[in-house]
Amino acid sequence: METPVKIDFQGMDANADVRSSIVKHLIQLEERFSRITAGRVVLKAPSEHHHKGGLYEVSIRLALPEGHEVNIGHTAENDERHSDLTFAINDAFKRARRQLQDQVRKLQGQVKHHDGAPIGE
Repeated sequence: METPVKIDFQGMDANADVRSSIVKHLIQLEERFSRITAGRVVLKAPSEHHHKGGLYEVSIRLALPEGHEVNIGHTAENDERHSDLTFAINDAFKRARRQLQDQVRKLQGQVKHHDGAPIGE
């Protein structure tokens, strides 16, 4: 992978398998969109004050040409599926892929532009 990407583990030990999974996701995005110039992924472990295990937070920030960015923050706190780190990572990258598709369409001018409201006489 040529794009410089930083992976931060917060409240948890760096895990080679998790790091490898993230790199695979990033490679797929880079192969598909090839416009990513830099990135940062932050994995935040559930805080210990949660009584029911808590939820992982995955944040992704990808830089694109011309100053554009894709930012994925943590999801709604009520989604218990995010107590599984693998699910949380996959979900965050799925959202990143959707936002990248939208950004690339905008950069390529493929977004529909709606005309103004019709003017009646």
